[in-house]
Amino acid sequence: MSMRRTVKQLAKVSGVSVRTLHHYHAIGLLVPAEVGTNGYRWYGQAELLRLQQILFFRELGFELAAIASVLDDAAFDLRTALLAHRAQFEERLGQLHRLIRTIDHTVATLDEDKTVSNDKALFDGFDAEKQAAYEAEIKAKYGEHGERGVEHAQRTMATWGDDDKANFLGELREIERGLADAMVAGDAMDSLRVEALIARHRDWVGRSWPRPPDAAAYAGLADMYTGHPDFVARYEAIRPGFADWLADAMRSFAHTRLT
Repeated sequence: MSMRRTVKQLAKVSGVSVRTLHHYHAIGLLVPAEVGTNGYRWYGQAELLRLQQILFFRELGFELAAIASVLDDAAFDLRTALLAHRAQFEERLGQLHRLIRTIDHTVATLDEDKTVSNDKALFDGFDAEKQAAYEAEIKAKYGEHGERGVEHAQRTMATWGDDDKANFLGELREIERGLADAMVAGDAMDSLRVEALIARHRDWVGRSWPRPPDAAAYAGLADMYTGHPDFVARYEAIRPGFADWLADAMRSFAHTRLT
């Protein structure tokens, strides 16, 4: 008989919290092999493999409902799915290697105090398809208003020179560093420092939007930051936990200062 695990044991081995596993059970996404008379949930090998699939699909950006639909399809084949995941992650790995080379090239140029001679080399590895996907997501979520915002951003940024783009991104990094420091220091969401930095962040967003986002749009942007794996990965690289903290700070500001 294969080894069974309690929910706590499964949480420990998988890194998924007990609360999340309970949620997966409640929505039927990951049902235990057995629930004892004492209420203990027991998971076997089949459930471990299903959880692995859930995590793979989450890493690829799938919503929970979509994952359930795929896994519950009678045509689903575990081996085929694993090979498909492998191909997708290899593609992503190739892009990450290109980004690392771009970083190394830029650092070397800065260390040698050289002027960048190949502008395109600065952006090697950045995925135009992902940018298009972000824009499509905004259009789908906010409809005509979102579409106008994307088109305005495209027109605005098309007029910027290299210095404008560098200053734009430099300001964002400065704001994010300040917010990450505030998070580590334990500053409250309504503290003067956090609210001042979030106000700067909203103004920064407004530089490429037709106008600074209102409460609904800014809160919606916060949802995108925590709902899209690429954004989550970016913010978690700044500080662990920063993605959720930033989104909460944005929602707090939208609720208290923009309504």
